[in-house]
Amino acid sequence: MTQLLVITKAPVPGRSKTRLTPPCTPEQAAAIASAAVGDTLDVVRATPVQRRVVALDGEPRDLDLAGCVVVPQVDGDLGTRLARAFADAMAAPDGALPTLLIGMDTPQVSPALLTDALDRLVAAGPGTAVLGTAPDGGWWALGLHSPDGAQVLPDVPMSRDDTAVLTRAALEGAGLTVLDLPQLTDIDHFPDAVSVAALCPPDSRTRRVVDQVAAGLS
Repeated sequence: MTQLLVITKAPVPGRSKTRLTPPCTPEQAAAIASAAVGDTLDVVRATPVQRRVVALDGEPRDLDLAGCVVVPQVDGDLGTRLARAFADAMAAPDGALPTLLIGMDTPQVSPALLTDALDRLVAAGPGTAVLGTAPDGGWWALGLHSPDGAQVLPDVPMSRDDTAVLTRAALEGAGLTVLDLPQLTDIDHFPDAVSVAALCPPDSRTRRVVDQVAAGLS
């Protein structure tokens, strides 16, 4: 039995995917964020797990959170919020499960990919973690058996080109064996959005919205 944990901001112009601006307007950036969150949650709902948790910053607004337990994010930097999200998701008796955390920046994920990641975590057993890196030096997924491992995250500098390396080192320093997941590009800048959208299904929100924005910018 396993669970998925998604950490995300509610898509709001001026607060969501601000590194897409420029060339996007704040409204376009928020539309891309909303599409990516929607597609990610669809994949999470389609993945066979016992529990799905969303750590949300902001009000749900138009987000479809059906089938998910929603916990609010705490104040603080990203590492602090990630650690608390793990703790909150794994606190309940039915939440003390091997847990894979992802963001909303990789809407190209699939149920098969998430299932394989969780299967790898479970098969490796306690004392292990799984980490999926991104080409920019960050990471898109972290799987843990216990929230204790996440307590290293507040001390890891985030949003840097060495964040994944430092995260791995911190996890290993806490005594965990870290196994690799496939590398995925996440949406940070607009060229990333175009690359990621091309990997999403043609009928996905992300593909549709990014294609519309790109057409308007050309």
